[in-house]
Amino acid sequence: MTSSIQASIVADMALAPEGHLKIDWASSHMPVLNRIRAEFERDLPFKGLNVTICLHLEAKTAYLAKVIQAGGANVTITGSNPLSTQDDVCAALVEDGITVFAKYNPGVEEYKSLNLKALEAKPDLIIDDGGDLITFLYGERPDLLSTIRGGAEETTTGIIRLKALQKEGTLKIPMVAVNDAYCKHLFDNRYGTGQSAFDGIIRTTNLIIAGKTVVVVGYGWCGKGIAMRAKGLGANVIVTEVDPIKAVEAHMDGFGVMPMNEAAKHGDFFITVTGNKSVIAGEHYDVMKDGAVIANAGHFDVEANKPDLASRSQSIRTVRKNIEEYKLTDGRRIYLLAEGRLVNLGAADGHPVEIMDMTFALQAVGLRYVSEHYEQLEAGVISVPYELDEQVARFKLESLGIHIDTLTEEQKLYLDSWS
Repeated sequence: MTSSIQASIVADMALAPEGHLKIDWASSHMPVLNRIRAEFERDLPFKGLNVTICLHLEAKTAYLAKVIQAGGANVTITGSNPLSTQDDVCAALVEDGITVFAKYNPGVEEYKSLNLKALEAKPDLIIDDGGDLITFLYGERPDLLSTIRGGAEETTTGIIRLKALQKEGTLKIPMVAVNDAYCKHLFDNRYGTGQSAFDGIIRTTNLIIAGKTVVVVGYGWCGKGIAMRAKGLGANVIVTEVDPIKAVEAHMDGFGVMPMNEAAKHGDFFITVTGNKSVIAGEHYDVMKDGAVIANAGHFDVEANKPDLASRSQSIRTVRKNIEEYKLTDGRRIYLLAEGRLVNLGAADGHPVEIMDMTFALQAVGLRYVSEHYEQLEAGVISVPYELDEQVARFKLESLGIHIDTLTEEQKLYLDSWS
């Protein structure tokens, strides 16, 4: 512990007791990850290896770091978003012997510096969320690439960045696309984002959702979850999309579908979840209602164009924690939550613990897979092997006391036969 304290950069070590309570609460509701931890303690798959993790640094992530540590790794962790880092959790991890470079709400340059510090641990393996770590690795420390076996990426935005590197032919290590695993997008993206986005919105605004019009920008798995939860809360839901197939799906799921230019006139709440930039921009602000609330559930704060909003405003002020009021030149007010960053982590505690139990189980077994097979794996974005995805689901069912059928030999033979 002494060495981790000396090496770490955190806000306040005195906050550690509260952080331990948060981590203990999370771990007591993560049976799948606890089962994997027991396997890691037995097998020590990461014995002697350096693992650098860049994730939203809160209690559930902290427990993943401790599970990786239990597998024999020397773990260094940093934050993947300035507003999602919890200083008490950081301090608790340091006391548990993990090196931490993270603070809540650092400036742009300090955030970059903390990520680079984490890379100075010379990792053999990495876990990333959103692609910042891999970006700093390629942009600032390419000298470390030769010793990295590979890693795992958590989310859509990071995979987009990795695939861009791969398309250029510059991605030199295998990276497991955890986001694309069935157990990730079916449960984490849909049920996790659906609940946690509204956790952040309701906790921050204290406004009712029922009877309001919620515009969901993007109808991928995260958008599906948000639209479903908005409907369940009594909202009228409008979906905007660029993909015609997803637009038809949203229509058949019972939601209104229209271009953003039209949806902008009707929305009381706007929730962006596309992974793209400027999906809400100047012309949309021009027609929004007075009092419209904008929240982002995508990774970066570029989905709602903040410069466009600021340029139309006569004043900007913080009216409540995590709520910025932009008063437009015509007197209308538009409210931006959590600086346009991830509302579910910037203004709440992220996905429910039980959801992240499955996702972080995928991270853990995916990282073990890369570590044990990196010599046979090609550089690039690779899928989570289906058997690992299925294993996590089976562990989840067992933890719930749920049993399912298995195919008989006769049934297997029938499915394998063409006649």
